[in-house]
Amino acid sequence: MNHAATAVDTQCINTLRTLAMDAVQKANSGHPGTPMGLAPVGYTLWSRFLRYHPEHPDWPNRDRFVLSVGHASMLLYSLLHLAGVVEIDAQGQRSGQPAISLDDIQQFRQMGSKTPGHPEYRMTTGVETTTGPLGQGCANSVGMAMAGRWLGERFNRDGQVLFDYNVYTLCGDGDMMEGISSEAASLAGHLRLDNLCWIYDNNTISIEGHTELAFSEDVIQRFQAYGWHTLHVTDANDLHALSTALQTFQRNTGAPTLIVVDSVIGYGSPHKHNTAAAHGEPLGEAEIRLTKAAYGWPEDASFLVPEEARTVLRDALHARAEPLYRQWQQTLASLDPQLADELQRMRAGNMPEQWQAELPSFDPDAKGVASRAAGGEVLNAFARQIPWLLGGSADLSPSTKTNLTFDGAGRFSADDYSGRNLHFGIREHAMGAIANGMALSYLRPYTSTFLVFSDYMKPPIRLAAIMELPVVFVFTHDSIGVGEDGPTHQPIEHLSQLRATPGLLTLRPGDANETLELWKVALAQTHRPSCMVLSRQPLPTLDRTQYAAASGAAKGAYVLAGAAHPEVILLATGSEVSLAVAAYEQLKGEGIAAQVVSMPSWELFEEQPTAYRDSVLPPAVTARVVVEQAGPLGWDRYVGQTGAKVVMNSFGASAPLAKLQEKFGYVGGGLPRYRPETSFTFETGDIVYMY
Repeated sequence: MNHAATAVDTQCINTLRTLAMDAVQKANSGHPGTPMGLAPVGYTLWSRFLRYHPEHPDWPNRDRFVLSVGHASMLLYSLLHLAGVVEIDAQGQRSGQPAISLDDIQQFRQMGSKTPGHPEYRMTTGVETTTGPLGQGCANSVGMAMAGRWLGERFNRDGQVLFDYNVYTLCGDGDMMEGISSEAASLAGHLRLDNLCWIYDNNTISIEGHTELAFSEDVIQRFQAYGWHTLHVTDANDLHALSTALQTFQRNTGAPTLIVVDSVIGYGSPHKHNTAAAHGEPLGEAEIRLTKAAYGWPEDASFLVPEEARTVLRDALHARAEPLYRQWQQTLASLDPQLADELQRMRAGNMPEQWQAELPSFDPDAKGVASRAAGGEVLNAFARQIPWLLGGSADLSPSTKTNLTFDGAGRFSADDYSGRNLHFGIREHAMGAIANGMALSYLRPYTSTFLVFSDYMKPPIRLAAIMELPVVFVFTHDSIGVGEDGPTHQPIEHLSQLRATPGLLTLRPGDANETLELWKVALAQTHRPSCMVLSRQPLPTLDRTQYAAASGAAKGAYVLAGAAHPEVILLATGSEVSLAVAAYEQLKGEGIAAQVVSMPSWELFEEQPTAYRDSVLPPAVTARVVVEQAGPLGWDRYVGQTGAKVVMNSFGASAPLAKLQEKFGYVGGGLPRYRPETSFTFETGDIVYMY
């Protein structure tokens, strides 16, 4: 194959460059430099190597193209336009419209356009994942590569191949500096994911200036230490060298590949390393004219796509992918019906018909069981019925109880990609983003760690919510119940942080049976992630013949116990529900009409009709108390200005749980007491609070 650039190649590359310049200039916002510098790389990959069918962009065995340098979004949009990619609508059908039209490019960064500032999954066909926060796309791509290997083990039978796709990721200096990329690369090397290729745009420019200000390591040696194959292309405009490197990746086995490509940001501009191009600003009309002249481009033309360039990329992709796509369809038609049904359900986001069969039940038990332990039992029951439910922890599965222990669950490793127990190592940030990548590849992943370490996972949790991915993030050790480990491990503000994230379900069950019901809720989601927040310490398993059925947890809050016309309502979540129940029993013995509301999920409760919400929290009953071993933020909306909050206003302490409960006012007379004649009174230490 002749890899040298032809006149048509050069014209297509310059089309990509000028579309980026013109779109950023019209929007008066964006990053033209990286798309200009990377245009030859994107064009070479798409025209000569990428297995991608423009008419079937949802083909499960397509190669994945991840733009981790999300600020270079105009490169991706221009590639999708020249490739003639067909739009997939919200119902999963081909609309017959282009994924990206020239008008869409002209509406770059405008309200309602399909060309937002950074690529957004679900908004634009052909965008494999939402990128922008640097390093996230890199870690997503590791998840996609892991999923590809797992899918191959599951569905490739008798010499017939349904899954053998590659994952290509464009990354930059910023990605290399972010810690998440190091975490993800380390794990990818350990797992020997030879279907993964990162292409590193080594342009040596960041927003503050030359990367030598803060970045001087030898990236190639670093990745060699991770166990990667490494290649170096010294000129991004050398299509022959780029093609040779990509061919080498495709031949490489036993390790992922890093291709370092030296480029000039804003290539072609008379002022190389142009300040605007480097810092994410429009080039300006005068600079654009000079740059186009340097390309031999009509200086006054805007958004020009020459006829000679319009179909080159589309035809190349189609010619390469069409026979492979037809063969894939034939292989799918011959697949075992049970496996074919699995794949159809996975693609649609549906569960097996019997996914709730053979679930455990939990008998009343005053001593009870930690919700992490109940959660592990429930998770295993679901995983037996859902073959594509898999996950693991950041080196904490013995504590989070998230190991899949049934026969055949196996361990995902470089020697066996069929396993369903994933070992992420102590890499919480990458773990969350890798799980997102797996969810983008039809799997139902879960992760686990301690709730206090959700701090390390906020970016991927947020992106899971933005992308509407049904990942389940399991967080255990959810309160001061961690005890002697002390304030560094006792989460306080973390529930507030999770609840503040739009599109995220935060689920904190009060006993084993609520844990079962809320796992059902989490796994039933198709378009939003969930956080399952579980205890380390045993929680009494409530007698549901005496108290309301745990199925009420699915509505976010329900009346667990109490009088039909209460004088006071006690609200609680998680491990504090049993404390509220104990207070209720005491108040009932004193002739005070009280009610207990278990409220495991604010989000689910807010989705209920007004009539239901008013039945749980009658507006006329203003005497309300919330009990939660976490920060107070947000509870005013439920207890009002006249209510009381028994919550945490410090970072806890290192001591046995019983001492902590007493110190912070959760036992030993610290719970609120309601007396109609005096209002609320409760004591913490020597301080008396009046409400």
